[in-house]
Amino acid sequence: MVQMSYDSKSEELMAKENKVVSPNYTPIPVVLSHGDGIYVTDVDGKKYIDCLSAYSAVNQGHLHPKIISAAEEQMKRITLTSRAFYNDQLGDFIEKLCNYSGMEMACPMNTGAEAVETGIKVARRWGYRNKKVEANKAEIIVCDDNFHGRTTTIVGFSSDPDSYEDFGPYPEGFKSIPFGDLAALETAITSNTVAFLVEPIQGEAGVIVPPEGYLKGAYDICKKNNVLLIADEIQTGFARTGKNFCFEFDEIKPDLLLVGKALGGGLMPISATLGTKEIMSVLTSGSHGSTFGGNPLACAIGSAAIDVLVEEDLANKSMELGKYFLDKLKDLPSEIVKDARGRGLLVAIEFKERGGKAKKYVMEMKSKGLLAKQTHDTIIRFAPPLVITKDQVDDVVQIIQSSIASVASKIE
Repeated sequence: MVQMSYDSKSEELMAKENKVVSPNYTPIPVVLSHGDGIYVTDVDGKKYIDCLSAYSAVNQGHLHPKIISAAEEQMKRITLTSRAFYNDQLGDFIEKLCNYSGMEMACPMNTGAEAVETGIKVARRWGYRNKKVEANKAEIIVCDDNFHGRTTTIVGFSSDPDSYEDFGPYPEGFKSIPFGDLAALETAITSNTVAFLVEPIQGEAGVIVPPEGYLKGAYDICKKNNVLLIADEIQTGFARTGKNFCFEFDEIKPDLLLVGKALGGGLMPISATLGTKEIMSVLTSGSHGSTFGGNPLACAIGSAAIDVLVEEDLANKSMELGKYFLDKLKDLPSEIVKDARGRGLLVAIEFKERGGKAKKYVMEMKSKGLLAKQTHDTIIRFAPPLVITKDQVDDVVQIIQSSIASVASKIE
């Protein structure tokens, strides 16, 4: 067998991964091996500022000691029971999650997509049993350019060809409208409409912030028509946008709340669907479940993850530093940068046609010690761990500025 020769450990590991792992991702070419707070280090020893936070799953920072300690302690006791039995962690964890979110009851799951699927099932069953929609006629309204996950049901109502192409046939019962358009929502509602599923800010679409008061307007329309408002806060939740949850900016409470990502504290997938006791109680015994959902290890980790958010006041920190960060980004060269937008520490910059595609800027930032990821060709999303300091935000801004200047100097 011919032994391949590589210039670095990173090249060797990337080659191995590309050989045996399905090619459904195109990662930035860096091989990470360690993390600490806002920093990650690759296998060749280079240190970077993490400005993606695993798509906002690492809000508390990499390897937060309180969360690690909670995991280690629980791993000495018991890690998995299934929901066939009670465990001594689940009740306290869900009570803490409900108190943090202002909800009454939750169904624990694992991935964000599972939380979305659970929300769909709850909304449909509520529609049939409470609203008395005709059997198998329930409709859920979604938004164009949404991202709610990767299951066949969810990609069936995506407007992104990369997500849905050649994965059909798709389930019926979904209707898509423009994001941010309240008139379109009102027009789309029929007697069969059971829910409106929406992201308060569309993250994957490029950090698209809707018009002021949009969620409040959607809430009012839903209430008037006896339709459930489902807020997908899997990416925007847990202090990312400057409050515990983004819906709080509109001073409303959704009927169903979908959470995940940062609930796992960067250690493992933990998600949940939350709502009122009346709505969540449509999930009767045997109608829904998960072997790993609500396992004691996840509960211990999730509980510690919430504690860190509260004890370190990360929502207010995100609000304050997010405004500071965004103000700095608005000073980027206007001949290259079309827009800088966001809320809290969920921020994006979009490039003008003259600036070209975003990936070359991402690669320049990588070379200078900052990791971020482009979305939709011309947009870069920045979502650092919420434990970042003001001085570290300045470091991020300096790298972004110098990277754009470096790339722009080569544009004819």
